[in-house]
Amino acid sequence: MSPVKFAAAVAVTFALGFAPVALAQPVARPDALTDPSLKRAEVLAFMRIKPGDRVADIVAGRFVRALSQAVGPGGKVYAVETAEVVKAHPEVLDILKSLTSDPAYANVVVTALPVDTPLPSGLDEVFIRQNYHDLHDKFMGPANVPAFNRNVFAALKPGGVYVVLDHADAAGTGLKDTDTLHRIDEAAVKAEVLTAGFVLDGESSILANPADDHTKMVFDPAIRGKTDQFLLRFKKPG
Repeated sequence: MSPVKFAAAVAVTFALGFAPVALAQPVARPDALTDPSLKRAEVLAFMRIKPGDRVADIVAGRFVRALSQAVGPGGKVYAVETAEVVKAHPEVLDILKSLTSDPAYANVVVTALPVDTPLPSGLDEVFIRQNYHDLHDKFMGPANVPAFNRNVFAALKPGGVYVVLDHADAAGTGLKDTDTLHRIDEAAVKAEVLTAGFVLDGESSILANPADDHTKMVFDPAIRGKTDQFLLRFKKPG
């Protein structure tokens, strides 16, 4: 499928809508190559993506094409949907698989396995965008989050990075709003990921929005697309 047709399919699926009880970041939105609000260049720079890298995009969506272009033909992008997501939204898998029919994206491999499945080994980066909080939600199992983070740690090369981008909740809220507001306390993410053996390697405010008071569900029209978001980079020592 050509990039134009892929974008059109994405737009059609977005028009159909996703139930807010599931994904806070469905694939069906303008992607990072077409939507400047996603800050593609800045996010990829923060991830330290380079040609030849092997990267896993967890609950893959809007950054798949951008990641594919960034790693180039010598790299690999594992577009990882989870079986739990596909059960709720089978259309996301169809859209991603259609992309791989385009020779320009031959470096993309799409998978749809249970969330607790180990990732491919020897990765340079793992990226989860606006869906880390969903690991704690009912439709995802919920996932065994400590085991998930350990799987990420095991999959990365020494020195590899794990980048988490998500909707910010108010400080001190912990995990209480992951299934309602689809937000998560940044401190809770740090605590969970560091427990898996990572070290905090960087933070960015490029997607922060001080005007977001963290009280609205991320699908609320008043804040959708404008939520306060945090961006964290964790590193596997070595």
